[in-house]
Amino acid sequence: MRHACPGEWPGDGRKARADNFVKHQLWYCLSAGDSVTNLLDLAAFGGVLAVVLGGAFHRSRGDDAFLVANRQLTLFPLVATLVMTEFNTSTLLAFSAAGYAAGPMALALPLVFLVGLAFYTATVARQWKRFDRLSVAELFSSRYSSALGRFASILLLLAMLGFGATYVKSLGLLFSPFVPGWPLWLTTGLLTLVVLAVALPGGLVSVVRSDVSAFVLTLILVPALLALGIWHGTAAGGMASVFDASQLTVNPIAQWNHPALPFRFVTTLIALTCFTYIAAPWYGQKIFAARDERTAFRAVAWAAVLVFVLYGGLALAAAYLRVSGVALDDPQRAVPMMVTTWLPSGARGAGFALLFAAALTTLAGVWTAMGAMVAADFGWRGGRHVRRQRQVVAAFALLHWLGGATLVDNILDRLILANIPVVALSFALLAGFHWPRATTAGAWASVIVGCVWGVGCFAVVGEAGGYTWPWAMYGIPLIFATGVFTSLMTRRAP
Repeated sequence: MRHACPGEWPGDGRKARADNFVKHQLWYCLSAGDSVTNLLDLAAFGGVLAVVLGGAFHRSRGDDAFLVANRQLTLFPLVATLVMTEFNTSTLLAFSAAGYAAGPMALALPLVFLVGLAFYTATVARQWKRFDRLSVAELFSSRYSSALGRFASILLLLAMLGFGATYVKSLGLLFSPFVPGWPLWLTTGLLTLVVLAVALPGGLVSVVRSDVSAFVLTLILVPALLALGIWHGTAAGGMASVFDASQLTVNPIAQWNHPALPFRFVTTLIALTCFTYIAAPWYGQKIFAARDERTAFRAVAWAAVLVFVLYGGLALAAAYLRVSGVALDDPQRAVPMMVTTWLPSGARGAGFALLFAAALTTLAGVWTAMGAMVAADFGWRGGRHVRRQRQVVAAFALLHWLGGATLVDNILDRLILANIPVVALSFALLAGFHWPRATTAGAWASVIVGCVWGVGCFAVVGEAGGYTWPWAMYGIPLIFATGVFTSLMTRRAP
């Protein structure tokens, strides 16, 4: 699963409008046209979901199996689940919108993942596996104090509550065409039960199994869309027919000032991704599930490259969509438009099923990561049959459904706030692994300053003023300076 992009996507469209477009486009794709086409798409849609969800079924009978897959994940399933953690409909729509609006320079956005996950690989991948617990917040307890550990856990859980509520609402918007006239709260409630039916029996094992199926299908769909885009775009005159050839070849940096891809937006994303992913609970849980340190290190490195390639392929395909002459009022419509117009009958249904599967597995991964944190950080471990973990996962699913049904409009507008406490933990986390001189006082001071600075930037500068720039570009150095200075001025507890 990916962190929410900081701030609204620059441009006229909003994510909610894009979700509504996907909803209506799905209804057109799967309900319009002749009966044979309709049946082919519906059959493919159901078949792909059956493969993904049926293959995910597994019943775990112990804590380690439910929470960390017995710590036995080998390279391929670990790479698959890490990649599909990032491959979700929200990010997919945003990055393809950049490709449609800004052309090949939109590759700067998937570059965010390449840099961010490379930073993760170099700084914490081996260290997290060496630590090898259930929750990333346990590091703060063992390295500094139990109070800081629980505070960090609460901050991360609150952030994940916001993310999960958004995913639930997005799923409801995507599926609602199949149940026209149903209230959204009922649709999201049924979908929540479907995801629970997959996640509750097997926990992380089920999530990984579903991710492997979705990963293989993604490796087929994305190259197919890119190949079709190149074919259509070349016939229409190629990239130079729409995008400024001089900027594409002679002065590519100049296009970073394109209104659809501001320099500050991309730079902020890179900085925030580097310093939020290192503390991401959904990544930490899967690293704990790796068989050994070497597997963890290699898996994150491969994931960094593959996420860049997959999102980059979709961004380029969206650029070719514009070249081919398809006019979109909202660039975030690019992916569903490509699936609808370029793929043949049957393949369209399979393509949309893959989008659904990506969202479903992301949500299940969030729930299992939250269950692992509660189990580790608050002593709510169940027994051999993991009944308590299942109860915790079900409780978080209920909270996400309630949030998606009642608060998600505010969350969509303010989702960036959920990243503030995660960034605030960055000094304490990296120092915990790499700087023995760091003290508990230094860790506390850095976390508090990080939270206050982030909230302060939002309150003073605001979204209209682009508060993410001062928050990230000035705030991250301030967090580290505070931690270092306070640690040097205090004595580490024996």
